[in-house]
Amino acid sequence: TMKMAIGYVRVSTAGQATEGVSLEAQEAKIRAWCLASGFALAAVHVDAGLSGGRADNRPALQAALSAVAKCKGVLVVYSLSRLARSTKDAIGIAERLEKADADLVSLSERLDTTSAAGRMIFRMLAVLAEFERDQIAERTKGAMAHLRANGKRISRHAPYGSAFDAEGENLVTVPAEKEAIALMRRLRADGLTLEGIARELEARGIPSKLGAT
Repeated sequence: TMKMAIGYVRVSTAGQATEGVSLEAQEAKIRAWCLASGFALAAVHVDAGLSGGRADNRPALQAALSAVAKCKGVLVVYSLSRLARSTKDAIGIAERLEKADADLVSLSERLDTTSAAGRMIFRMLAVLAEFERDQIAERTKGAMAHLRANGKRISRHAPYGSAFDAEGENLVTVPAEKEAIALMRRLRADGLTLEGIARELEARGIPSKLGAT
């Protein structure tokens, strides 16, 4: 018996959806692949005029994923950009399909998890995507540390003990808050709980950063 394929196509603008050119082009590519690869195309699910922002907001995608999981077939898309808004999302969908013993084929990227080589390539992409996320997080952390070390603004609110200068960029010391911090440390060293410290500060009329005592 022929293995079943489910197609999924999407266009993101009302103009494209009305003209239907992009939808037709995507579907034609999917049908051609199925014919050449010996798959029976059971259905083509269409999200017209919807963005790729969230998978759960695209009803046709959810229907396609359910259908391909049910028949343990292959989900065929024109490109990963039609399937998901990011490599991470695409990998998440592929993992969901893998758990259902189904596969994913993306024609533009020549990704095909029906083969061992295709699965290996997709897993390599997953590793690269994870590496990219780690690199971004590392760069962000380094940049924040650099700004903090140089007394620059890194958040909406200044940390307790400091305030922003007139330009709103550099941190300057607030003596009263620095004294309050020293008091908190002494109270903590004396064995007070955080709740006890809060009560003591309130009793002394020392306000919080946002003005509440």
